[in-house]
Amino acid sequence: MLSAIYEMTGEIVPPDEEASRQALLRLNSLTKPPGSLGRLEALAVRLASISRTEKPLYNKRMVVVMAADHGVCCEGVSAFPQEVTLQMVDNFLHGGAAVNVLARHAGAEVKCVDIGMNGDVIHPDLLNVKVRFGTDNMAQGPAMSREEALQAVLAGIRVAKDAVASGTELLITGEMGIGNTTASSAVLCALEEILPETAVGRGTGIDDEGLKHKIAVVERALSINRPNPEDGLDVLSKVGGLEIAGLAGLILGAASCHVPVVLDGFISGAAALAARAIAPEASAYMIASHVSGEQGHRLLLERLGLEPLLDLGMRLGEGTGGVLCLHMIDAVCRIMREMATFESAGISGAEKESS
Repeated sequence: MLSAIYEMTGEIVPPDEEASRQALLRLNSLTKPPGSLGRLEALAVRLASISRTEKPLYNKRMVVVMAADHGVCCEGVSAFPQEVTLQMVDNFLHGGAAVNVLARHAGAEVKCVDIGMNGDVIHPDLLNVKVRFGTDNMAQGPAMSREEALQAVLAGIRVAKDAVASGTELLITGEMGIGNTTASSAVLCALEEILPETAVGRGTGIDDEGLKHKIAVVERALSINRPNPEDGLDVLSKVGGLEIAGLAGLILGAASCHVPVVLDGFISGAAALAARAIAPEASAYMIASHVSGEQGHRLLLERLGLEPLLDLGMRLGEGTGGVLCLHMIDAVCRIMREMATFESAGISGAEKESS
Protein backbone atom coordinates (compact mmCIF):
# COMPACT_ATOMS: atom_id res chain seq x y z
CA MET A 1 0.00 0.00 0.00
CA LEU A 2 2.92 2.32 0.66
CA SER A 3 3.95 1.75 -2.94
CA ALA A 4 1.16 4.17 -3.97
CA ILE A 5 2.88 6.89 -1.94
CA TYR A 6 6.29 6.12 -3.42
CA GLU A 7 4.84 6.13 -6.93
CA MET A 8 3.63 9.70 -6.35
CA THR A 9 6.71 11.00 -4.58
CA GLY A 10 9.42 8.95 -6.24
CA GLU A 11 12.74 8.79 -4.46
CA ILE A 12 13.10 11.78 -2.14
CA VAL A 13 16.72 12.75 -2.65
CA PRO A 14 18.86 14.63 -0.10
CA PRO A 15 19.25 18.41 -0.43
CA ASP A 16 22.13 19.77 -2.51
CA GLU A 17 25.40 19.78 -0.53
CA GLU A 18 27.17 21.91 -3.14
CA ALA A 19 24.54 24.65 -2.85
CA SER A 20 24.96 24.47 0.91
CA ARG A 21 28.74 24.86 0.57
CA GLN A 22 28.38 27.81 -1.81
CA ALA A 23 25.93 29.50 0.55
CA LEU A 24 28.36 29.16 3.44
CA LEU A 25 31.18 30.59 1.33
CA ARG A 26 28.99 33.54 0.38
CA LEU A 27 27.95 34.16 3.98
CA ASN A 28 31.61 34.24 5.01
CA SER A 29 32.40 36.74 2.24
CA LEU A 30 29.72 39.25 3.31
CA THR A 31 30.58 42.42 5.19
CA LYS A 32 30.23 41.00 8.69
CA PRO A 33 32.21 38.75 11.01
CA PRO A 34 31.61 35.08 10.13
CA GLY A 35 28.69 33.65 12.05
CA SER A 36 27.61 37.03 13.41
CA LEU A 37 24.03 36.62 12.13
CA GLY A 38 23.69 33.54 14.29
CA ARG A 39 20.91 31.10 13.42
CA LEU A 40 19.89 33.19 10.43
CA GLU A 41 23.06 31.92 8.77
CA ALA A 42 22.17 28.31 9.49
CA LEU A 43 18.73 28.98 8.01
CA ALA A 44 20.32 30.49 4.91
CA VAL A 45 22.45 27.39 4.40
CA ARG A 46 19.46 25.06 4.86
CA LEU A 47 17.31 26.99 2.42
CA ALA A 48 20.12 27.01 -0.13
CA SER A 49 20.56 23.26 0.10
CA ILE A 50 16.81 22.58 -0.14
CA SER A 51 16.21 24.96 -3.04
CA ARG A 52 19.51 24.06 -4.72
CA THR A 53 20.79 27.62 -5.07
CA GLU A 54 22.94 29.81 -2.83
CA LYS A 55 20.51 32.71 -3.35
CA PRO A 56 17.00 31.29 -2.91
CA LEU A 57 13.92 33.44 -3.43
CA TYR A 58 10.34 32.58 -2.54
CA ASN A 59 8.03 34.96 -4.32
CA LYS A 60 5.05 32.62 -4.24
CA ARG A 61 4.30 30.88 -0.99
CA MET A 62 1.23 29.13 0.28
CA VAL A 63 -0.11 28.10 3.66
CA VAL A 64 -2.28 25.01 3.25
CA VAL A 65 -4.97 24.77 5.94
CA MET A 66 -6.18 21.16 6.09
CA ALA A 67 -9.56 20.86 7.82
CA ALA A 68 -11.16 17.75 9.30
CA ASP A 69 -13.22 16.56 12.25
CA HIS A 70 -12.51 13.97 14.92
CA GLY A 71 -14.87 11.36 16.32
CA VAL A 72 -13.00 11.45 19.62
CA CYS A 73 -14.70 14.80 20.31
CA CYS A 74 -17.66 12.85 21.66
CA GLU A 75 -15.41 12.00 24.62
CA GLY A 76 -15.44 15.65 25.73
CA VAL A 77 -11.74 16.35 25.08
CA SER A 78 -12.16 19.92 23.79
CA ALA A 79 -13.39 23.18 25.26
CA PHE A 80 -15.13 23.93 21.95
CA PRO A 81 -17.90 21.98 20.17
CA GLN A 82 -17.16 20.17 16.92
CA GLU A 83 -19.24 22.54 14.78
CA VAL A 84 -16.54 25.17 15.30
CA THR A 85 -14.47 23.40 12.64
CA LEU A 86 -17.01 24.27 9.95
CA GLN A 87 -17.51 27.76 11.31
CA MET A 88 -13.79 28.50 11.35
CA VAL A 89 -13.31 27.20 7.82
CA ASP A 90 -16.00 29.63 6.69
CA ASN A 91 -14.04 32.33 8.53
CA PHE A 92 -10.83 31.34 6.72
CA LEU A 93 -12.58 31.49 3.37
CA HIS A 94 -13.83 35.01 4.12
CA GLY A 95 -10.38 36.18 5.22
CA GLY A 96 -11.22 36.84 8.86
CA ALA A 97 -8.98 34.44 10.78
CA ALA A 98 -5.57 35.14 12.33
CA VAL A 99 -3.81 33.14 9.63
CA ASN A 100 -5.49 35.28 6.94
CA VAL A 101 -4.31 38.49 8.59
CA LEU A 102 -0.75 37.26 9.05
CA ALA A 103 -0.63 35.76 5.56
CA ARG A 104 -1.74 39.05 3.99
CA HIS A 105 1.00 40.81 5.94
CA ALA A 106 3.59 38.27 4.74
CA GLY A 107 2.34 38.09 1.15
CA ALA A 108 1.27 34.46 1.31
CA GLU A 109 -1.75 32.69 -0.16
CA VAL A 110 -4.07 30.74 2.14
CA LYS A 111 -5.43 27.55 0.58
CA CYS A 112 -8.18 25.93 2.62
CA VAL A 113 -8.73 22.21 2.07
CA ASP A 114 -11.66 20.09 3.25
CA ILE A 115 -10.13 16.66 3.71
CA GLY A 116 -12.61 15.37 6.28
CA MET A 117 -14.98 17.85 7.88
CA ASN A 118 -18.19 16.48 9.34
CA GLY A 119 -20.30 18.63 7.06
CA ASP A 120 -20.00 20.71 3.93
CA VAL A 121 -18.98 24.31 3.30
CA ILE A 122 -19.79 25.65 -0.15
CA HIS A 123 -17.30 28.23 -1.37
CA PRO A 124 -15.49 28.60 -4.71
CA ASP A 125 -12.09 28.92 -2.98
CA LEU A 126 -12.44 25.76 -0.89
CA LEU A 127 -10.53 22.76 -2.22
CA ASN A 128 -12.65 19.68 -1.56
CA VAL A 129 -10.71 16.41 -1.28
CA LYS A 130 -12.92 14.97 1.45
CA VAL A 131 -12.08 11.38 2.31
CA ARG A 132 -14.97 10.93 4.74
CA PHE A 133 -17.13 12.99 7.10
CA GLY A 134 -14.77 12.99 10.08
CA THR A 135 -13.04 10.11 11.81
CA ASP A 136 -14.51 7.54 14.15
CA ASN A 137 -13.91 7.69 17.90
CA MET A 138 -10.37 6.37 18.34
CA ALA A 139 -11.10 5.65 22.01
CA GLN A 140 -13.43 2.87 20.86
CA GLY A 141 -11.60 1.60 17.75
CA PRO A 142 -9.56 2.79 14.77
CA ALA A 143 -10.07 6.40 13.75
CA MET A 144 -10.28 5.29 10.11
CA SER A 145 -9.33 2.44 7.84
CA ARG A 146 -5.82 2.05 6.50
CA GLU A 147 -7.17 2.70 3.01
CA GLU A 148 -8.73 5.99 4.14
CA ALA A 149 -5.47 7.09 5.80
CA LEU A 150 -3.64 6.31 2.57
CA GLN A 151 -6.23 8.27 0.58
CA ALA A 152 -5.69 11.28 2.84
CA VAL A 153 -1.89 11.09 2.51
CA LEU A 154 -2.17 10.84 -1.27
CA ALA A 155 -4.54 13.82 -1.31
CA GLY A 156 -1.95 15.86 0.59
CA ILE A 157 0.77 14.86 -1.86
CA ARG A 158 -1.42 15.98 -4.76
CA VAL A 159 -2.11 19.34 -3.11
CA ALA A 160 1.63 19.93 -2.75
CA LYS A 161 2.46 18.86 -6.28
CA ASP A 162 -0.34 20.93 -7.79
CA ALA A 163 0.78 23.98 -5.81
CA VAL A 164 4.38 23.59 -6.98
CA ALA A 165 3.23 23.03 -10.57
CA SER A 166 1.36 26.36 -10.36
CA GLY A 167 4.50 28.18 -9.22
CA THR A 168 4.49 27.86 -5.43
CA GLU A 169 8.07 27.88 -4.13
CA LEU A 170 7.48 27.34 -0.41
CA LEU A 171 4.72 25.59 1.55
CA ILE A 172 3.50 26.14 5.10
CA THR A 173 1.43 23.62 7.03
CA GLY A 174 -1.83 24.77 8.63
CA GLU A 175 -4.83 22.95 10.05
CA MET A 176 -8.27 23.22 11.59
CA GLY A 177 -10.06 20.47 13.44
CA ILE A 178 -11.61 20.51 16.89
CA GLY A 179 -10.09 17.59 18.79
CA ASN A 180 -6.91 17.42 16.77
CA THR A 181 -4.52 17.98 19.68
CA THR A 182 -5.89 14.74 21.15
CA ALA A 183 -5.17 12.85 17.95
CA SER A 184 -1.77 14.52 17.58
CA SER A 185 -0.83 13.55 21.13
CA ALA A 186 -1.78 9.96 20.38
CA VAL A 187 0.32 10.02 17.19
CA LEU A 188 3.31 11.34 19.13
CA CYS A 189 2.88 8.70 21.83
CA ALA A 190 2.52 5.91 19.28
CA LEU A 191 5.42 6.84 17.01
CA GLU A 192 7.87 7.82 19.75
CA GLU A 193 6.62 5.38 22.41
CA ILE A 194 6.20 7.95 25.14
CA LEU A 195 3.59 8.21 27.88
CA PRO A 196 0.42 10.26 27.33
CA GLU A 197 1.01 12.46 30.39
CA THR A 198 4.15 13.69 28.65
CA ALA A 199 2.46 14.40 25.33
CA VAL A 200 -1.08 15.52 26.12
CA GLY A 201 -1.71 19.24 26.61
CA ARG A 202 -4.66 21.55 27.19
CA GLY A 203 -5.47 22.15 23.51
CA THR A 204 -8.24 24.72 23.31
CA GLY A 205 -7.91 25.49 27.01
CA ILE A 206 -9.39 22.67 29.10
CA ASP A 207 -9.06 22.76 32.90
CA ASP A 208 -7.12 20.36 35.15
CA GLU A 209 -9.93 17.81 35.32
CA GLY A 210 -10.37 18.02 31.56
CA LEU A 211 -6.67 17.40 31.08
CA LYS A 212 -6.76 14.27 33.24
CA HIS A 213 -9.72 13.02 31.24
CA LYS A 214 -7.98 13.79 27.94
CA ILE A 215 -4.90 11.83 29.04
CA ALA A 216 -7.12 8.88 29.96
CA VAL A 217 -8.82 9.03 26.55
CA VAL A 218 -5.44 8.91 24.76
CA GLU A 219 -4.33 6.03 26.99
CA ARG A 220 -7.49 4.13 26.10
CA ALA A 221 -7.08 4.80 22.37
CA LEU A 222 -3.50 3.50 22.42
CA SER A 223 -4.47 0.44 24.46
CA ILE A 224 -7.42 -0.49 22.26
CA ASN A 225 -5.78 0.13 18.88
CA ARG A 226 -2.13 -0.81 19.56
CA PRO A 227 -0.70 1.20 16.64
CA ASN A 228 2.58 -0.06 15.21
CA PRO A 229 5.35 2.53 15.80
CA GLU A 230 7.25 1.16 12.81
CA ASP A 231 4.34 1.86 10.45
CA GLY A 232 3.36 5.50 10.02
CA LEU A 233 0.26 4.66 8.02
CA ASP A 234 -0.93 2.27 10.72
CA VAL A 235 -0.52 4.98 13.36
CA LEU A 236 -2.39 7.54 11.25
CA SER A 237 -5.27 5.16 10.62
CA LYS A 238 -5.69 4.02 14.21
CA VAL A 239 -5.15 7.20 16.26
CA GLY A 240 -4.61 10.00 13.73
CA GLY A 241 -6.80 12.43 11.89
CA LEU A 242 -7.57 13.11 8.27
CA GLU A 243 -5.95 16.56 8.36
CA ILE A 244 -2.88 15.07 10.06
CA ALA A 245 -2.59 12.46 7.32
CA GLY A 246 -3.17 15.13 4.68
CA LEU A 247 -0.41 17.29 6.11
CA ALA A 248 1.93 14.29 6.20
CA GLY A 249 1.24 13.93 2.48
CA LEU A 250 1.80 17.65 1.92
CA ILE A 251 5.23 17.34 3.56
CA LEU A 252 6.11 14.30 1.46
CA GLY A 253 4.95 16.05 -1.71
CA ALA A 254 7.00 19.16 -0.91
CA ALA A 255 10.10 17.08 -0.27
CA SER A 256 9.68 15.22 -3.54
CA CYS A 257 9.56 18.58 -5.35
CA HIS A 258 12.63 19.98 -3.52
CA VAL A 259 10.48 22.66 -1.90
CA PRO A 260 10.91 23.76 1.74
CA VAL A 261 7.96 23.07 3.99
CA VAL A 262 7.59 25.27 7.07
CA LEU A 263 5.95 23.42 9.94
CA ASP A 264 3.52 25.30 12.15
CA GLY A 265 2.70 23.89 15.59
CA PHE A 266 1.93 20.69 17.43
CA ILE A 267 -0.50 19.18 14.92
CA SER A 268 1.88 19.93 12.04
CA GLY A 269 4.65 18.33 14.08
CA ALA A 270 2.64 15.14 14.49
CA ALA A 271 2.11 15.09 10.73
CA ALA A 272 5.86 15.56 10.25
CA LEU A 273 6.58 12.58 12.51
CA ALA A 274 4.22 10.47 10.41
CA ALA A 275 5.83 11.71 7.18
CA ARG A 276 9.26 10.83 8.52
CA ALA A 277 8.04 7.36 9.49
CA ILE A 278 6.90 6.84 5.89
CA ALA A 279 9.94 8.46 4.20
CA PRO A 280 12.81 9.43 6.55
CA GLU A 281 14.46 11.49 3.79
CA ALA A 282 11.63 14.03 3.99
CA SER A 283 13.01 15.38 7.28
CA ALA A 284 15.68 17.34 5.43
CA TYR A 285 13.00 19.54 3.83
CA MET A 286 11.27 20.50 7.10
CA ILE A 287 11.76 23.86 8.83
CA ALA A 288 10.31 24.28 12.32
CA SER A 289 8.74 27.73 12.61
CA HIS A 290 8.12 27.86 16.35
CA VAL A 291 7.64 25.87 19.52
CA SER A 292 4.09 26.22 20.74
CA GLY A 293 2.66 26.44 24.23
CA GLU A 294 1.14 22.98 23.78
CA GLN A 295 2.71 20.39 26.05
CA GLY A 296 4.69 17.87 24.06
CA HIS A 297 5.61 20.13 21.15
CA ARG A 298 9.16 20.84 22.31
CA LEU A 299 9.78 17.12 22.81
CA LEU A 300 8.25 16.40 19.42
CA LEU A 301 10.63 18.85 17.71
CA GLU A 302 13.57 17.30 19.55
CA ARG A 303 12.56 13.88 18.25
CA LEU A 304 12.41 15.36 14.73
CA GLY A 305 15.86 16.88 15.22
CA LEU A 306 14.52 20.37 14.46
CA GLU A 307 15.25 23.63 16.25
CA PRO A 308 12.36 26.12 16.18
CA LEU A 309 13.02 29.63 14.92
CA LEU A 310 10.58 31.29 17.33
CA ASP A 311 9.31 30.72 20.87
CA LEU A 312 6.35 33.03 21.43
CA GLY A 313 4.07 30.82 23.50
CA MET A 314 1.63 30.59 20.59
CA ARG A 315 -0.83 27.69 20.40
CA LEU A 316 -3.41 28.80 17.86
CA GLY A 317 -2.51 26.57 14.94
CA GLU A 318 -3.99 27.43 11.52
CA GLY A 319 -0.45 27.98 10.19
CA THR A 320 0.02 31.23 12.14
CA GLY A 321 3.50 30.46 13.46
CA GLY A 322 4.63 29.27 10.05
CA VAL A 323 3.44 32.45 8.35
CA LEU A 324 5.21 34.61 10.94
CA CYS A 325 8.50 32.91 10.04
CA LEU A 326 8.19 34.05 6.44
CA HIS A 327 9.54 37.42 7.57
CA MET A 328 12.71 35.72 8.80
CA ILE A 329 12.98 33.71 5.61
CA ASP A 330 12.54 36.84 3.52
CA ALA A 331 15.24 38.59 5.57
CA VAL A 332 17.65 35.70 4.98
CA CYS A 333 16.96 35.70 1.25
CA ARG A 334 17.58 39.46 1.02
CA ILE A 335 20.83 39.16 2.94
CA MET A 336 22.08 36.51 0.53
CA ARG A 337 21.07 38.55 -2.51
CA GLU A 338 21.66 42.16 -1.49
CA MET A 339 24.38 42.35 1.14
CA ALA A 340 27.78 43.49 -0.11
CA THR A 341 30.88 41.32 0.08
CA PHE A 342 34.17 42.58 1.47
CA GLU A 343 35.52 42.62 -2.07
CA SER A 344 32.58 44.47 -3.67
CA ALA A 345 32.50 47.05 -0.88
CA GLY A 346 36.27 47.55 -0.90
CA ILE A 347 36.52 46.76 2.81
CA SER A 348 39.74 45.27 4.15
CA GLY A 349 40.40 43.33 7.33
CA ALA A 350 38.19 40.33 6.66
CA GLU A 351 41.00 37.96 7.65
CA LYS A 352 41.36 39.70 11.02
CA GLU A 353 37.63 39.53 11.72
CA SER A 354 37.45 35.82 10.97
CA SER A 355 40.46 34.90 13.11
